[in-house]
Amino acid sequence: PRVQARGHLPKIRALGGTRMGAEFSALNEANRTKTSHVLAFHSSAKWKAHFEATKETSKLIVIDFKASWCQPCQFMEPFFNEFAAKYTDVEFIQIDVDELMDVAQDFGVEAMPTFMLIKNGKEVDKIVGAKKEELQKKIEKHGA
Repeated sequence: PRVQARGHLPKIRALGGTRMGAEFSALNEANRTKTSHVLAFHSSAKWKAHFEATKETSKLIVIDFKASWCQPCQFMEPFFNEFAAKYTDVEFIQIDVDELMDVAQDFGVEAMPTFMLIKNGKEVDKIVGAKKEELQKKIEKHGA
């Protein structure tokens, strides 16, 4: 079979007939449309507009500064997604430092992953490294 790159998932032409192909397509579509509780920003302008709008709220915002090549970031991603699903009164945001270097610099990010906890536009806590228990404790502390 011929494999073509499409995003991160290869599109595989099934040899088992149309039914198998349809099942694969349905599964692939279900995986792509899975609801995420995490916002990802890919534009500095959109991020800045969103951040300005959140300065007036006391809602906790947790920002995950990450990079696609960073293994500790990859380790933390499922936990970050789990926390986002669990703590629905907290806003969870991911920012790729390679895409939005200026935003990472604005927050003084020097290592990944860095988790910034923000309330009313101000940093209330910061965790550097893949420390899931510490991150959860800080979310519980500041999210109340």
